[in-house]
Amino acid sequence: MRNVTKDNITETFLSYFDKQTDPRLVELMESLSRHLHAFAIETKLTHDEWTHGLEILRRAGNITTPERDEFVLLSDVLGLSSLVDMINSSEGGTSSSVLGPFHISDSPEMELGADLKGKHPGELILVQGQVRDVAGNPIAGATLDIWQTAPNGLYSSQDPDQEMYEFHALFTSDENGNYRFTTAKPVVYTVPIDGPVGDILKATGRHPWRPSHLHYIIKAPGFRTLVTEVFPDDDPYLDQDTVFGVREDLIMSYIPEAAEKFPNTGFALSGNVTEDYLRVDFDLVLQPNK
Repeated sequence: MRNVTKDNITETFLSYFDKQTDPRLVELMESLSRHLHAFAIETKLTHDEWTHGLEILRRAGNITTPERDEFVLLSDVLGLSSLVDMINSSEGGTSSSVLGPFHISDSPEMELGADLKGKHPGELILVQGQVRDVAGNPIAGATLDIWQTAPNGLYSSQDPDQEMYEFHALFTSDENGNYRFTTAKPVVYTVPIDGPVGDILKATGRHPWRPSHLHYIIKAPGFRTLVTEVFPDDDPYLDQDTVFGVREDLIMSYIPEAAEKFPNTGFALSGNVTEDYLRVDFDLVLQPNK
């Protein structure tokens, strides 16, 4: 095409595709190009604005490391990560939520009832629940990759004073599908604002706060992997999560318990809890593979 114009550039772009190209790839690229080109035309995008947009992408690439993915964070604050989650979720199971940019692979395997809090400050919470299928049957042998920030609001990959896998653990549900552990009460925190995503938030007048939460990745043979988060019902940012991760069925309650009610067995801290603590009961429902 020698005479490319703003009216025919999308069709021209699509005409260059090889006819043997993967049909799904063609579908995605066609829709992307139509929306992207329409966006530029509708907004009368200027050279300076697009140059600034490209600079944001360059900075996101430069700041991204194995421990911090600025592109994931960008997707999160734009609502795209949550939208993809919701598009690919079906009714019946626990809702999915965003993975976030700070997940670390190969968390250490721990026995059920292990303690993640250690010598860190903060309130002690006991977390327990059951992994089951949509029919209510327990799922034995499910793996639960669980992680959170420390009480200072930082993930271990952000904090040089933490060991790499602090507040990260891999559990396996027992024969009844149950899981349990203790940890420090999660705290609210801000997403990183020292990069291009932070600049976008500031420029648009948005706050960077996330409600406190626990992260989960649950896997079991024959079931869809569930990536999700669990949020307390008293959190001040529950209705203003900057990455749009909150779902109604992911909200849990902290139940105050006296120290003497801590279980006598089944936990690393059994027999050693002398202060009141908080209990969390949260079950997880997995959907079958399609």
